[in-house]
Amino acid sequence: MIYPKKILMITYQYPPFHGSSGVQRTLKFCRYLPEYGWQPIVLTAHPRAYPQVRHDQLQEIPNQVVVKRAFALDASRHLAIHGSYLRWLALPDRWVSWWLGAVPVGLGLIYKYQPRVIWSTFPITTALLIGWTLHRLTGIPWIADFRDPMTEDNYPPDFATWRVYRWIERHTVKHCARAVFTTPGTLRMYVERYPEIPQDRWTIIANGYDEENFIAAEKLVADQPSSNHGITLVHSGLLYPWERDPSAFFAALAELRQASKISSSNLRIILRASGYEDYYRQSLRKMGIEDLVFLEPPLSYQDALAEMLGADGLLIFQASNCNHQIPAKIYEYLRARRPIFALTDPKGDTANLLKTLGIDTIVPLDSKEQIVQRFPSFLAQVNKGKAPIASAIDIAHLSRKARTRELVELLNSLL
Repeated sequence: MIYPKKILMITYQYPPFHGSSGVQRTLKFCRYLPEYGWQPIVLTAHPRAYPQVRHDQLQEIPNQVVVKRAFALDASRHLAIHGSYLRWLALPDRWVSWWLGAVPVGLGLIYKYQPRVIWSTFPITTALLIGWTLHRLTGIPWIADFRDPMTEDNYPPDFATWRVYRWIERHTVKHCARAVFTTPGTLRMYVERYPEIPQDRWTIIANGYDEENFIAAEKLVADQPSSNHGITLVHSGLLYPWERDPSAFFAALAELRQASKISSSNLRIILRASGYEDYYRQSLRKMGIEDLVFLEPPLSYQDALAEMLGADGLLIFQASNCNHQIPAKIYEYLRARRPIFALTDPKGDTANLLKTLGIDTIVPLDSKEQIVQRFPSFLAQVNKGKAPIASAIDIAHLSRKARTRELVELLNSLL
């Protein structure tokens, strides 16, 4: 097949990178773009720069996708002496050395493949810096995929880092052809922050789920033995203490247990790959709920999806300071068609998405009282098979393939 249109995609998070669901965004765009006449050329970092690697998703990279891995180091691991390194070696982030390797490699890819569009994706700020540099050197239209906010009033918390981030952010929205976000809240934030930017520069392409991965995961679920632990609830992925703090949930579980409304014989909660196991283990021990809540290690992506499919219900944790964000895993939760208990601000974007799909099992993350009140009724709904679940028709619109069609419309509009 001949692809008349090529796109240079700059991303740090790409297999064998492991540790964030963000890797799925670029990987799935690469999977489906060729179906619409666009060939992805991927410029990513050398795997040595990744804090963690897993090789299970390397096989998902399509054969027709060109992947170049440029020189990159992690300042905290490769440039530190006795655990310390010069601050400028980690501005805007610890992988700024990737910029030195990626710009010449990117120019070589542009000369060889003649891409029509450059696309670079946050949250690694250096990726936007590379995209901006290649755009300025070549004049090729550049799409900046912000996904989530790059800066906020108190983020990044370090002021020097915040100033560098804000400088790159300002120049990005000024020079990119399109700035892409994943939620309405984030887009509104940037429209208000940069009123001088034309309105047609802003757009939303949300995250999603991949149907092919779920078809494969369903086969794994069929081979799993049935559980004898009553209701099993799962949270899959990182559980940041400052943005997804489960302390109120833990305290509510302890109170419900004392009131004999839950027990280890009828409830099992799995926190899969939380990333803060040692920290949370102390809280569980202190509250006496170690036999209710289990801190489990990471699984391969396919096995993690199978665990979602096999669970009786799924948990979301999100603080109100992230109201303008939607965790990428929510789309996989929805596709799994399992009941969702969302511990998040009812006014945030995540809650709004769930409510538009008919899911109202939502309580504030930090309200132990409301969790104590609503959680038993959620468990009763799960037991009776009456917990709200999104319809198959609504879920189909959330697939990665559908998101790729949105990206293709954006790409074609730039030509």
